[in-house]
Amino acid sequence: MSFASATEPLRAANRLAGRSIYNLRFFGELQEVPASSGAMVPSEPLPDRGENLDAVFVCAGGGPADWHRPKIHAALRRLAADGVRMGGISGGPYLLAAAGLLANRRFTIHWEHAPALAEAFPMLAPEQTRFVIDGDRLTCGGGVAPIDMMHALIADRMGASFARRVSDWFLHTEIGAPAGPQRAALAERYRVHHPILLLVLEKMAATVERPLSRAAMARFAGISERHLDRLFAGHMTSTFSDEYRRLRLDYAMRLLQQSALGIAEIAYATGFSSSGHLARQFKAQFGTTPTQARSGRT
Repeated sequence: MSFASATEPLRAANRLAGRSIYNLRFFGELQEVPASSGAMVPSEPLPDRGENLDAVFVCAGGGPADWHRPKIHAALRRLAADGVRMGGISGGPYLLAAAGLLANRRFTIHWEHAPALAEAFPMLAPEQTRFVIDGDRLTCGGGVAPIDMMHALIADRMGASFARRVSDWFLHTEIGAPAGPQRAALAERYRVHHPILLLVLEKMAATVERPLSRAAMARFAGISERHLDRLFAGHMTSTFSDEYRRLRLDYAMRLLQQSALGIAEIAYATGFSSSGHLARQFKAQFGTTPTQARSGRT
């Protein structure tokens, strides 16, 4: 989806203009690169220098374990040094970060990969927005968001009216703003609208590493512990403790799948006292151990 969302608007722009505005080339480590759907994309080797290239977008799925590509990192640095605009889509910004190309830059990455990037590159702070254009760095969360990013790039080159024709070609009538969220708002995800409860849920999501006690959370929200319990009982299908634990375990699952951190490090990053404590809670929640989850076994 990410690859198609990035390339199809440019193809459509050429067709609607009746001329070749954009020349697309596909680079990869193999002659054919499989998409996640199994479709094969013919590709050519990534060039050593940036001659005749205006922009290179790195589109990556999977996880950081699949993205240790020192040769690609070096090639990306050479292209950037030659003045080529560098872009990242979905997990692609992780490779740009590994190549040292996102220091002191605004950027985004798919929300699923954000925890792994934060652990691997603690000095970087991705924005959880649909896409970010910061000079010659162009990053996008993936999914359908590249359509919005390409709309912005086409509008910058060909004008807003022409870009609208391209988006209409795909029945894409609601253009997402760069700062638009990658995920539905908490109120939509939880189907609750109580302002204090939403404040608590937001704080819970932000403190998975050092979870607050029930009493501390109640003080933060300016309510009593009993009132906090009543809010969860009246609006949620889980208790405060159960929901907090679920959030931390979901975060642990993402770190297992998207980072190279050891299980003890993940336990610390999700507020569990030890790897054993994490393993027990993890098994109760998911029916499998952290080690099995990391290896893909159940």
